[in-house]
Amino acid sequence: MTRRTVVGLLAALCGGAANKQDGTLLLRARSRKYDLEAVAPLRWKVRETAIIVCDMWDDHYCKNSAKRVTEIAPRMNAVLKGARAIGVQIIHAPSGTMDVYAGTPQRKRMMMARKAMPPVPIAKWCYLEEGKEGKLPIDDVTEPCDDPVVGEKVRRYNRQNALLEIAEPDGVSDSGEEIYNFFEQHGIRNVVLMGVHLNMCVLGRPFGIRQMTKLGKNVVLARDLTDAMYDPRQKPYVSHAAGTELMVQHVEKHWCPSILGQDLTRLAGAASD
Repeated sequence: MTRRTVVGLLAALCGGAANKQDGTLLLRARSRKYDLEAVAPLRWKVRETAIIVCDMWDDHYCKNSAKRVTEIAPRMNAVLKGARAIGVQIIHAPSGTMDVYAGTPQRKRMMMARKAMPPVPIAKWCYLEEGKEGKLPIDDVTEPCDDPVVGEKVRRYNRQNALLEIAEPDGVSDSGEEIYNFFEQHGIRNVVLMGVHLNMCVLGRPFGIRQMTKLGKNVVLARDLTDAMYDPRQKPYVSHAAGTELMVQHVEKHWCPSILGQDLTRLAGAASD
């Protein structure tokens, strides 16, 4: 019996699982240049691709922000489940809550990755680079929370939102160094960011868009699985949804393309694509 026959039998017995890591994702990537939108296909190998879920906490001092996270979470979980099923690596990064996950296989997996030497320093926070990207299109400094009455800005989160499943093969980390080590050990070249808030943590964290781009990773944003922290009572005085879309366009123009989450749940088909 040849090796090809054995692999085929294993795939049949396991529902195709033997071939999942050899599959390819077809991502319809939207980018901008000179404010013009362009869509181009990206073909990423599943075994080289990971999703980072950024700061999808269980609560927030800004109640409208917490509400939107809870609204996004079921859709995000469905995408994560589909992506996981075809072999995409999932990293949960609810910053500041690692004590909750201490001792779990998902936490240990990240901590035990071999140390790698990054091509650039991994910062504690990657701040706005006005020379590269200009100013943000929304005012998130005067007052970022859009609650009718803004409460005290204190920590109200303890862990990741319970609507997001942390499955056995996943990882849990809020450390840029740990995540980079894990990616290097496992040959991860392609990174998808999703979560909140786009104008803050998704861009600025040590595992966020700015840092991952500087580390030489291929990066995309899941634009339908993110949210900005923006108050329409601040400039440019647009709706919250419009403010989030302005931030997505900012990222597409200055940092990386964006995709829709559903692209992460299916393998490219030779005939249909």
